[in-house]
Amino acid sequence: MDNKPGTLYIVATPIGNLNDITNRAIEILNKVDICAAEDTRKSIKLFNALNINTNLTSYHKFSEKSKTTSLIKKLLSGQDVAIISDAGTPLISDPGRHLVNGAIEEGI
Repeated sequence: MDNKPGTLYIVATPIGNLNDITNRAIEILNKVDICAAEDTRKSIKLFNALNINTNLTSYHKFSEKSKTTSLIKKLLSGQDVAIISDAGTPLISDPGRHLVNGAIEEGI
């Protein structure tokens, strides 16, 4: 039986006020198996404020190439993964392109 891959969610986070986060973003961050964050020290503040208990892993410009493989493996095993940056939407000027490209290459 073929396993269905997980879903990669690109989640925007507030640029200023933490209350600017969308309900959908909170829902996704609560339901994924792991969240890749540009800076876990900043992201944990957001997670604590919103009572989100999802595991965080660092994913920044110095680790994105090495972390992409393990995150793709999680996705291929059926786990859902979110990626967030410090503020705003990942991929514009923040880490994320390696993960998104890897997911596309794997048909995720």
